[in-house]
Amino acid sequence: MPFITTSLPDLLIFEPHVHSDERGYFFESYNQSVFEQAGLDIRWVQDNQSSSQYGVIRGLHFQVPPHAQTKLIRVLAGRILDVVIDIRKGSPTFGHSFSIELSAINKKQLLVPKGFAHGFSVLSEQAEVLYKCDTLYHKPSEQGILYADPDLAIDWTIPVNQALVSEKDKVLPLLKQLNSPFDYAAK
Repeated sequence: MPFITTSLPDLLIFEPHVHSDERGYFFESYNQSVFEQAGLDIRWVQDNQSSSQYGVIRGLHFQVPPHAQTKLIRVLAGRILDVVIDIRKGSPTFGHSFSIELSAINKKQLLVPKGFAHGFSVLSEQAEVLYKCDTLYHKPSEQGILYADPDLAIDWTIPVNQALVSEKDKVLPLLKQLNSPFDYAAK
C-alpha cells in the first residue's frame, strides 16, 4: 500500500507510485479506489492552492466541527516543511507535533485528518501547495494555534529574522489556551 503510518495515530503519509523514464514522469496523485482499499472513504469537495516565498510560515490552522476538515497536502513546485499538531482530547499524542518535508521532487503527500492543526514553512525560493479538503471552507469555524508556541517548540527551519507570518497568525492562542472541540476515538 502507498500509505505510511506516522508517530501520530491516524496521520498518514501517501507515497504514490511514480513511473519515470527519459521523457519525465507520470503518477496518480489521487485515486479514490486506492484510498478506499486502505479503508479511507473520503469525499473531497474543495481544492485549495497557495503560492508562497521562502520564509513564509502559514498556520497552525483548523476548522471546528461541524465544519472540520480532512486535508490531503501536496507540493506542486518547491518544498515545504509540513507540520501538524494532534489536538484531539484523550489522544495518547495530544499536543505532539509531526513534521515532514513535502516537495515537488519527492511527491509525498500528507493526509491530515480532522482533529489536527496544520501549518507549513516554505524552504525553497517559491512553493506551490495544493490541498484537497473534505469540507468547504467556513470562515466562522476557522481557528488556530500560535506557530511559535514555546510549549510546542516547533523548528520551522526558518531563521526568526526571515520568517514571514500573517498578522492573523501572529495572534493565535497557545495550545494550553485551546478548549479543543475534538475527541480521540481509539480504533
